[in-house]
Amino acid sequence: MAQPDPSFSALVQLGDFLREFLADASRETSGIADTTREASGNKAFHQLTATMEQARLQNPWFTREEVTYALQQWGDLLRKDRLKKWLAAYDSPSGEPLTVALILAGNVPLVGFHDFISVLLTGNRALVKCSSSDNILLPHLASLLTGFEPSLDGRYRFEDGTLKAYDAVIATGSNNTSRYFEYYFGSRPHIIRMNRSSVAVLTGSESPEELGGLADDIFRYFGLGCRSVSKLFVPDGYDFDPFFTACYAHKHRIDHQKYANNYDYNKAVYLMSGSAMLDNGFLLLKEDPGLDSPIGTLFYETYTFMRELQNRLDALSGDLQCVVGPDTLAGAIPFGQAQQPALDAYADGVDTIAFLQEIPASNPEQ
Repeated sequence: MAQPDPSFSALVQLGDFLREFLADASRETSGIADTTREASGNKAFHQLTATMEQARLQNPWFTREEVTYALQQWGDLLRKDRLKKWLAAYDSPSGEPLTVALILAGNVPLVGFHDFISVLLTGNRALVKCSSSDNILLPHLASLLTGFEPSLDGRYRFEDGTLKAYDAVIATGSNNTSRYFEYYFGSRPHIIRMNRSSVAVLTGSESPEELGGLADDIFRYFGLGCRSVSKLFVPDGYDFDPFFTACYAHKHRIDHQKYANNYDYNKAVYLMSGSAMLDNGFLLLKEDPGLDSPIGTLFYETYTFMRELQNRLDALSGDLQCVVGPDTLAGAIPFGQAQQPALDAYADGVDTIAFLQEIPASNPEQ
């Protein structure tokens, strides 16, 4: 984009702010005070800290650790060079701005932020309906953007009720809600996202560092994200001991009440049904053909030949968000990077920016 939208500058400033906020939080944790920081900066930092706590109280899955991780990822992505590189392949915003309705999920912190900034960067207006599980963090970041760039005032609106007067829709939900979305929004240009899962392929030759990265891919956000690895494909006769050793860094997950409740419930169900499983005290490993394992459980399947497995994964591509594995596996991303998507790693493989730039002007729905 030769002439970026004003939101570009605001997003760069937001990235600077988030990195400074997290560095300040780290200094406070270490007992190192920065007495030179301006009072206004301290106020903004305190407000974000309070917002994080409000989000945790509303949604217990949004622990400080998980929200901090999400903010770290966005602080790293919202750099001028990264934003410019992302947008370089697209035309600059032109024409009258359109209103794009965003119906957001709430499974992980700020899961809809990418859609939100995509709408702004393409010169459009965002009409946002947040999930009741995540309606605190995004509005706060949006208010920060307006503080950095006052011209963004009026470029977005958050709604709780029925959405009206929009030109296009981006809706994220489950396979069940997708039918509802298709019924109500099918007459408008739309992106409707459904359930997707992420899997990992092991060969048995992984290093401890790679297995540690895989453990992060599994446990981050308590496994609630579509990029959270929910299933392993392992070779026949695979030794799970090194894998369980790598998972040990996440044993504190069992101290989270909701995670522990899910782990205990699933364990009881498997025991009563006589299902075979492996158990390390905080993660259940169960052989199962399914892709989407429940919280506290990881499914696995064995394979004999990598070529056959590649064919299987190709056939499942419509149900997969990402595949983690060795670089010899076509389309695989490295261990430990499932929860670190780049700006152009679009959900479901649908280019959001291209979609937003191709929306035909129309009379918005009343």
